[in-house]
Amino acid sequence: MKPILDAEQRAFAASLRALLAAHCPVTLVRGLGEPGADRIVPALWQALADAGVFGLAVAEEYGGAGGAIADLAMFYTESGRALCPTSVHSTLAAVLAIDQLGSPDVKGGWLPLLVRGEARGTHALWNARDAADISAVLRAEAAPPRWRLNGTADYVADADIADVIVVSAAAGDRVLVFAVEARAPGVTVKPLPMAGGHQACTVCFDDVVVGREAVLDNGQPTRPVLRRLANAGVALGSLDLVGVGEAVLDRTVEYTKLRRQFDRPIASFQAAQHLVANMHIAVAAARLAAHAAVFWIGRGRTATRETAIARIHAGAAARLATLDAHQLHGGIGYVTETDLHLWSERARAGSILGGGADVAATWLEETLEEAHD
Repeated sequence: MKPILDAEQRAFAASLRALLAAHCPVTLVRGLGEPGADRIVPALWQALADAGVFGLAVAEEYGGAGGAIADLAMFYTESGRALCPTSVHSTLAAVLAIDQLGSPDVKGGWLPLLVRGEARGTHALWNARDAADISAVLRAEAAPPRWRLNGTADYVADADIADVIVVSAAAGDRVLVFAVEARAPGVTVKPLPMAGGHQACTVCFDDVVVGREAVLDNGQPTRPVLRRLANAGVALGSLDLVGVGEAVLDRTVEYTKLRRQFDRPIASFQAAQHLVANMHIAVAAARLAAHAAVFWIGRGRTATRETAIARIHAGAAARLATLDAHQLHGGIGYVTETDLHLWSERARAGSILGGGADVAATWLEETLEEAHD
């Protein structure tokens, strides 16, 4: 296993950082938090599509780059650093789900649109409070040659600006997954504002009729793929938290060189050095743990143990880094005009979506029980 980036990967990460610096400045992020803000961000979206971000892990025949989930790992780290809107993550999750579960016909219908940035997606495939809960969200009734969907999906990220929602449904003793047009008759989206730039919605499905072309079925058992997708979402989200930690660490190091007390930069004080060292150690450990999880998921393993460890480390590192950053910035660290709070809010929300450290610990317990059996 080699979770450390090689020279080519570092160059790719640098290009992503430059792209996000140009098209996702802090002013854009701050503006998205204002009431009534336009969350479509067309310029950023097109720049990401032109750079091939949405197709990093998609086969070339569907317009992608033919890469793997490890390529997405680099983007997620840079997205956390730049506070890239979470709607990008939601679309990438939908792309992964369609790619992993869809038949060639379904892939050919949706993936090119998503990869080119002409459509946006989201999903309701696992519990926002516990990613290990992949229970079917809706009820599906057969109405040959169509299906009728009913039920409510809670905390569906960015559903208000999505064109397709990938959602699971119980059909008797089977679990099916559907790619449903977000504006189909019977679909109602109710926004639920959240902290940290996240935007979730409650999505109600009231006798939504879909055809066979909406069913994601490539012949594989659905549940194992859903669990692997859920773990991929948590592992990639952990790398977003790593990016948050890296960003505040860099900002804090620079600020401690400028802030002076007793005619000396506070960076010269041992207490400040210890705090910065602890931030660096925590972020570095989280980075390695998250890359390890992505590495094994990319090789077809469910990797629940590795994903749990990644979430525990990433959540702790992001909280430690942001809290100590505020402390080392002093009073100015609590002034919203400095923007430090934007990373703190991202860390707070990101460290619990899909399950916090306490929930991730239960995933570890699950793997221990399986090993014992």
